[in-house]
Amino acid sequence: MKEDESADAIVLDHVGIRMGETQILEDVCARVPSGGFTAIVGPNGAGKTSLTLAILGQLSYSGAITFPKSGGFPRFGFVPQKLQFDREMPMTVSDYLLAGIQRIPLFFGRSPKLVARIHEMLCELECEKLSDRRFGALSGGEIQRVLMAQALLRDPEILVLDEPTSGVDVKGGKICCELLKKIRLNRGFTQLMVSHDLATVSAHATHVICLNRTVRAQGDPGKVLTHRVLTETFGLHLGIPDLHNLPADAQTCESSCPYHHAAHSGSCSCGQHHISAAEEEKGAGHD
Repeated sequence: MKEDESADAIVLDHVGIRMGETQILEDVCARVPSGGFTAIVGPNGAGKTSLTLAILGQLSYSGAITFPKSGGFPRFGFVPQKLQFDREMPMTVSDYLLAGIQRIPLFFGRSPKLVARIHEMLCELECEKLSDRRFGALSGGEIQRVLMAQALLRDPEILVLDEPTSGVDVKGGKICCELLKKIRLNRGFTQLMVSHDLATVSAHATHVICLNRTVRAQGDPGKVLTHRVLTETFGLHLGIPDLHNLPADAQTCESSCPYHHAAHSGSCSCGQHHISAAEEEKGAGHD
């Protein structure tokens, strides 16, 4: 790879994943820069979750996954998309988080030091008011905050999140991303997030990997999220995300674009033409 790999948190070298007779991922070569926010985007069935499980060491693969910055297997924090649990369990948020970091069972007592650490973490995520709430009574967005606190209490070198803004409204998703950015810059960990929300990715990510069984493109979201790349990654008839949600400067294209004016060179922000063309082609496919 052209970039200095010593500055990378994760390097994927010709990674492949097969389940039975099905090839999930093939020849995946990509990098996750250290200290940044890398987003993995792609359609359903593209292999995004399988790739993150392989990175976490929970799924076998061919090829190589290395962690140059850590020098060995790093400390991971993981935030799942959903948590299956009994909502009737009589446990507060503080008790739930304490159970994950305290070595002795809670019925032997609560460590004041760990309770203080949990309170500090909830304050950092601006949700300290949830501390004494019953965990099962929380909303989806509140549960995501608690899961983030649980992952960050591990003091991770790499924080992996699987669709953390799924089921959260736009305002909640923006707040979540801004909080994570502040905490990431303060603590210095690397953030790796699987996401379908291209608006969030283009606004907050520092690096993007477009994945559909293999890497279609990677790099700066402002340069990578072009109409051509999005079409190659998602396909016009495979559920391409709503391009209206992308900022204008992310709706770029190459100099060969037929909608360019002669005065333009390099790339241009002519995404609206592409949206119309994509919608016309998609509509024609349903006739």
